[in-house]
Amino acid sequence: MTGAFFSKDIYIERRKGLVKQLQKGIVLLLGNEESSMNYKDNWYRFRQDSSFLYYGGLDIAGLCMLIDIDNDKEYLIGEDASIDDIIWTGPLPTIEELAHSVGIGNSVNYKGFQQILQSAITKKQTIQILPPYRPENRIKLANWFSVDLNAVNQFVSVDLIKTIVSQREIKQEIELDEMERAVTVSADMHESVIRGAKPGMKEYELVAHTEAVANAHWGRLAYSTILTINGQTLHNHYYGNTIKEGDMVLVDAGAEIDSHYAGDLTRTFPVAKKFSQQQKEVYDIVLRSLDRATSLLAPGIQYKEVHAQASLELLIGLKEIGIVKGDPQDALANDVHTLFFQCGLGHMIGLDVHDMEDLGEQYVGYGDELVKSKSFGWKSLRLAKSLKPGFALTVEPGIYMIPELIDRRKAEKQFLDFVNYDRLENYRNFGGIRIEDNYVVTTEGARKLGRHLERTAGEMESMR
Repeated sequence: MTGAFFSKDIYIERRKGLVKQLQKGIVLLLGNEESSMNYKDNWYRFRQDSSFLYYGGLDIAGLCMLIDIDNDKEYLIGEDASIDDIIWTGPLPTIEELAHSVGIGNSVNYKGFQQILQSAITKKQTIQILPPYRPENRIKLANWFSVDLNAVNQFVSVDLIKTIVSQREIKQEIELDEMERAVTVSADMHESVIRGAKPGMKEYELVAHTEAVANAHWGRLAYSTILTINGQTLHNHYYGNTIKEGDMVLVDAGAEIDSHYAGDLTRTFPVAKKFSQQQKEVYDIVLRSLDRATSLLAPGIQYKEVHAQASLELLIGLKEIGIVKGDPQDALANDVHTLFFQCGLGHMIGLDVHDMEDLGEQYVGYGDELVKSKSFGWKSLRLAKSLKPGFALTVEPGIYMIPELIDRRKAEKQFLDFVNYDRLENYRNFGGIRIEDNYVVTTEGARKLGRHLERTAGEMESMR
């Protein structure tokens, strides 16, 4: 894409908001480069930096943006295409034309940019960057600042991080329109997998459905698909198993559409036409947890509390089927839920599937309000702070029967007052179940994003 996805007025207003909050200094926002897979000219599919996209809108490799707040100037930095480039790519707009398309007043090549940067350093202007997550950008920054690679971090600005988080975490209506589209395409991916699965197929044959649907909508995968009959392994990217009657398939897949907004959904379904009785009982517990969590979504509630209430609902359900004993509230207070639900309830979503995670989980998910826990289970909660209208997030409770974890906790004599380990042995090879949807917080509560994708046990069976 050689132009901005939204109108230039959107990007102008976003940069004005950035300047208004920071008030002084120089902001340097790096776009990404092409990245080689196994030799120089065989590239991974290009992905632009999300903050650069948010403020600059240009989905093109090799660009950089400088916002000189002190002198009220903005620059787009890049190199015009040479004739050698054009014979491979076709005609491309100049850097000046690209700058104009997103309302940036000045354009300059990298030689000119380095003169501007050196002048700013000489004048001791405050230069602010975001944490570089790509090695090629870290190398460029080290060269520009004439410092060691490890010394680049001295230019990382917490003020800039917090300012960008405060803007990007509140989704504009134009963004929510894109997210509706991304989540709907994600739902189409899941439907194709669920309806297409047959006993005897390989997992990788089903993974192909996710990529095919994403590509058919001019998109891509927002992340590597998780599709497995071993749902107890949280991030399982092995696709070589044969699916068979009696198995459940957990599929966690999302689309990133052409505007780069992402969806992130999970469904768990039986390979047979119906869940077994044991599978259905646990499935319904997870669905109740999801419903409980989504009923609580509203401005002002801490997502940490939503996580706790979803976990409590899991414990109540597990008590009903004889795995948990005692008072579920006491069990929650003693972290018994982490034996079955080891990860967090959800995370921000937007231009990144884990939105803004490159800026730091403490800033994005906790802010100044909370300190991230270091304890097992709780430390995996990516979002904990109080919700605001415009937050877009995932809600994804699950139950994961991990034999190695069960054996360790039993050997350590943990949770003996709350867990019926003899009963739990019947679930040793159960696997895992996760159900996930995406929501935006509104002034009155929350709204689910994207089209309806079946999620009750009966609905899942009707698709089989």
